[in-house]
Amino acid sequence: MTARRPRHPGRGGKGRRFDRGRQVEPQARAEIDALLGDRPRRRDLLIEHLHLIQDAWGGISKARLAALAEAMRLSQAEAYEVATFYAHFEVGESDGRIPVRVCDSVVCACAGADALARAEFSGARVLRAPCMGRCAEAPAAVVGRKALGRATRENIAHAVRLGETAPDIPPHPGLDAYRREGGYALLQACRAGRCTRESVIAEVEASGLRGLGGAGFPAARKWRFVMAEPRPRLMAVNADEGEPGTFKDRWVLETAPHRFLEGALLAAWVAEAEEIYIYLRDEYPAARAILLTELAALRAAGLAGGAPIHLRRGAGAYICGEETALLESIEGKRGLPRHRPPFPAQAGLFGRPTLIHNVETLYWLREIVEGGGAAFAARGGGKGVRAWSVSGRVREPGVKIAPADITARALIEEHCGGMAPGHAFKAYLPGGASGGILPARLADLPLAFGALDEYGCFVGSGAVAVLSDRDSIRAVARNLVSFFEDESCGQCTPCRVGTEKALALMGREAWDAPLLKELAATMADASICGLGQAAPNPLLGALRWFPEELGA
Repeated sequence: MTARRPRHPGRGGKGRRFDRGRQVEPQARAEIDALLGDRPRRRDLLIEHLHLIQDAWGGISKARLAALAEAMRLSQAEAYEVATFYAHFEVGESDGRIPVRVCDSVVCACAGADALARAEFSGARVLRAPCMGRCAEAPAAVVGRKALGRATRENIAHAVRLGETAPDIPPHPGLDAYRREGGYALLQACRAGRCTRESVIAEVEASGLRGLGGAGFPAARKWRFVMAEPRPRLMAVNADEGEPGTFKDRWVLETAPHRFLEGALLAAWVAEAEEIYIYLRDEYPAARAILLTELAALRAAGLAGGAPIHLRRGAGAYICGEETALLESIEGKRGLPRHRPPFPAQAGLFGRPTLIHNVETLYWLREIVEGGGAAFAARGGGKGVRAWSVSGRVREPGVKIAPADITARALIEEHCGGMAPGHAFKAYLPGGASGGILPARLADLPLAFGALDEYGCFVGSGAVAVLSDRDSIRAVARNLVSFFEDESCGQCTPCRVGTEKALALMGREAWDAPLLKELAATMADASICGLGQAAPNPLLGALRWFPEELGA
């Protein structure tokens, strides 16, 4: 698998030049000044400004990077190490060819993406890329900023030939349509004093709502932790949905943007957060266009008061789904996880107490508060519901609203129309790449938080990828560990070296089970964040349930 970015840029220390003695070229200085205009030159806007440069010229030349560093009063080393950390920034002069990114994550790989990644298209550069959140339409590719589901050589070539590189904006309800259905009435009632913070928290507690980005921490308890800290407080929304197999947040953003935004404003009101920062993965350009339009409408209608909303654009780094790495990226830095304590609720974004939620968690808030927490909990057989991202070898993949403790078998049979024709159910990933692998004979286990612990798995963000008798568990496990090896931020040795060593060991004809298990235990115990701790889960699942395929 080809590398997508330099993993460990030079670390010269603050104030030292990466390229000692480099002078800023007058032309580059004039170009950057004109590009930035009256935009602030604050440190936290570095990634936003890097996007501006790349969008304007197709790449980030060293001359323009040096000029940007000067304009922002940063060392060139600081600007360089941030630019080279993120996969979507291309440091160097653009060759003018259109970038075509082909998803090589597990679902797309099973659907034949490897052949697309090896193809050549006139006027294009083909790059391998991690999950794009289009697993229900595998294989997926992106031509410039235009996403293609069910990608083929023909539709990629057609888009390149016509220069169709802008994102397609799906139809979605705007502000007026949302308000006609009662939208923002709850928020206005809260701001007018007709609802109290305690009453909202009580309903959320009664609903049992947990963080649906993967960790599953009770939402109301998180509010109380943040509210126990002194003001000023901030709020960050994790829309960096990078877990392979996950696409539910994209579905929310593209089909119900105002329901999400009202939830965000409601949570900020409860926690008395003064500003909201939405961190959106760069793989979702259509969602970004929708949010920019609807946020402008929200401001024009006077509904965004109390907590200004800032939309920040990611740049291609799975690690930024980890909450402290996300905070670092919002601050314009490399997405390196922080050591804890202090926790984000104590000292988060810009050092302030910070409430962090993911998109889907906020999506459910209006229904819970308006309809009652107990009523929400009673849905789906008594455990509430959530949005499941189901992909792979099923007849009807997609986002499925189903009970929060549904089984994989019920998801397949009752919500996806059964297995795809010609495929027999063999195994499944209950929680994306990091959630482990389970055999089909365990498909009647509830997909609930904590229910799969004894099997070495977890449901995480609710990404269920279904595998069939046509899929090699060896290939699937190697694909998943390869993803973690490539996405490791490199900060800690157990993850950086462990993923590399695991991948090498998995390349052998017969897997050394004792050595792989020892390596996995070391990574789980010593890695700084969840990426390194969860990276061995695919190989451990393969060893436990499918040793006959591994020679172990």
